Amino acid sequence: MRYLPLTDTDREDMLARIGISDIDALFRDVPAGKLLKGPLDLPRAKGELEVERILGRMAGKNTAASAVPFFVGAGAYKHHVPATVDHLIQRSEFLTSYTPYQPEIAQGTLQYLFEFQTQVAALTGMEVANASMYDGSTGTGEAVLMAHRVTKRRKAVLSGGLHPHYTEVVRTLSHMANDEVVALKPDVAASEDILSQIDDSVSCVVVQSPDVFGNLRDLKPIAEKAHAHGALLIAVFTEVVSLGAVTPPGAQDADIVVGEGQSIGNALNFGGPYVGLFAAKSKYIRQMPGRLCGETVDSQGQRGFVLTLSTREQHIRRDKATSNICTNSGLCVLAFTIHMTLLGQAGFTRLAEVNHANAVKLADALAGVKGVSVLNESFFNEFTVKLPKPAAAVVEALAAKGVLGGVPASRLMPGAGLDDLLIVASTEVNTDDDRAAFVAALAEVL
Repeated sequence: MRYLPLTDTDREDMLARIGISDIDALFRDVPAGKLLKGPLDLPRAKGELEVERILGRMAGKNTAASAVPFFVGAGAYKHHVPATVDHLIQRSEFLTSYTPYQPEIAQGTLQYLFEFQTQVAALTGMEVANASMYDGSTGTGEAVLMAHRVTKRRKAVLSGGLHPHYTEVVRTLSHMANDEVVALKPDVAASEDILSQIDDSVSCVVVQSPDVFGNLRDLKPIAEKAHAHGALLIAVFTEVVSLGAVTPPGAQDADIVVGEGQSIGNALNFGGPYVGLFAAKSKYIRQMPGRLCGETVDSQGQRGFVLTLSTREQHIRRDKATSNICTNSGLCVLAFTIHMTLLGQAGFTRLAEVNHANAVKLADALAGVKGVSVLNESFFNEFTVKLPKPAAAVVEALAAKGVLGGVPASRLMPGAGLDDLLIVASTEVNTDDDRAAFVAALAEVL
């Protein structure tokens, strides 16, 4: 039975109250050319079974990441997620929980958020971490806004190695706040002179490592120059597993560290939801966006967990708020926490070692294909290769041969003159047979 509580009289009364003649008047701010002239050309309603069949046929046209050798990365990575993770997060007490504002009945949720923060702080080498952001890109945008609050300046310098999607999020937020953004051009060789861009007008410098092309960056000189001019260094990553092998940003004197945690506990899942990681030096803790869980004791001296320093309500005060992030990726955080707990420090380090070893094997193999050259001097589990043909066409040809061979740089950075570059990722899920299939297929299509 359809639930339509409003009668025609109700609607007329509502329109009369707000002073318009019809519902169309509510959309008068939309340009006329952007409005549809009629209903979309879609089939009418069908039964559940019919819909399942139609959608099943549509889904069958996709090549699933698990069905073929898979080397796609560029911000979203295929890793093995233990079955334990999905089993635990689907328990009703986790799956249905939301905002833990009543600590007396949300101790479990608050505890795993606290443990998540501890894990993120340890991974990044930072002093404090929050209870997550929506994803790495929005976390980066929030980090820039936080830096503006701390420095009382409004200019951000973005490295040419920053993922273009992250750059666009920063641009969007900055445009609405009338802040200045200096985004350097794409930097395939990690050779940009970012130090020359730092002066007393700069609020923050945003640098990704490993960057979107896979290069590892030395953050220490950038941090030193930024601090000499009163600016902050925001370190970004898209592959959290890299923190098991490279020097963490905190050890390189980063002020804010933000990135994507999807690789741990969270499947590719058609692009989301993912989990943004956010950490900072403790002196900036009151300017951090999102939630912060703390450990305390109750009236009887027993350990307990609470939201601390600020509550959700503080973040809905519009222009007076520290942030407009009002929630977090709670279930994704739990998946991250469970997977990280299963790995432990030794397991996480070993996972990183396997990722790097597999990427090195792949890079060596691809470099042996005629006309292919690997551009990176250093990388973790992702690198860029130069092809003798446009990479977009090569990727389509590889897919036709049952190999998902990476992301064309032109897809992320159209018009940048990078049409012959292919960004390739290799994780622990790739086998020797996968690599051999990739090399054979690439040799054929070239």
